[in-house]
Amino acid sequence: MPKVSEEYIQNKKNAIVQAAYRVCLRKPAQMVTMTDVIEESGLSQGGIYRFYKDLDEILCDMITGMRSDYNIIDGIEEIIGDEDASFEEVTHRICGLLADVMEEHLLDIQKINFDLTVMAINDPERVAKIMGGLGGRGNMEYLATALVPRLEKACRERELVPRGDPEEIFKFISASYAGIEMSCIVSACYKNDINGVYYSPKPLFDTLATTIITLFGGEDNGKQ
Repeated sequence: MPKVSEEYIQNKKNAIVQAAYRVCLRKPAQMVTMTDVIEESGLSQGGIYRFYKDLDEILCDMITGMRSDYNIIDGIEEIIGDEDASFEEVTHRICGLLADVMEEHLLDIQKINFDLTVMAINDPERVAKIMGGLGGRGNMEYLATALVPRLEKACRERELVPRGDPEEIFKFISASYAGIEMSCIVSACYKNDINGVYYSPKPLFDTLATTIITLFGGEDNGKQ
């Protein structure tokens, strides 16, 4: 095989990853096959395998790219770094940021993330393998490590008294986010209103912000 440049290799890999991404937008990620990606990319089977050993390696690069495209870490750091903002303001602003980004990406990255969550439930070993090769920081992992200390600091400074075990409250927040994500994606991507109700991120995250503030013993005067 003639020697090719690193740029050529990267361009080919990018094209393959984008083909996988387009397929994942059309069908559940767990149902995507290498044949799907081959057909979408226009490459031969041999052409694909020159750059990737299997589908999971392609998905790993796809998720790494999604992390870069769907990066809210700078926004989180700006909010958390505002020392003049109250506990209530920080909570509403972070929930507002999550709502805006989810709304923007419901039909693409959020849909694929949801599909990958389903895949993780059905085939945890495969997803662990895919995730093991990821590059970059994930939004939710970063949010958990950055937000928890900020909330704890705010509680100490304000002498707030949480209305329950803080660890259980954080679990509730995580479960609530997952529930909002699932409900909004099912409504938007699969045109399936749940119990006749259409779910939209912004009002749900606003309610979540109020709930978090209340659970931590703060005072919520409405959206900040």
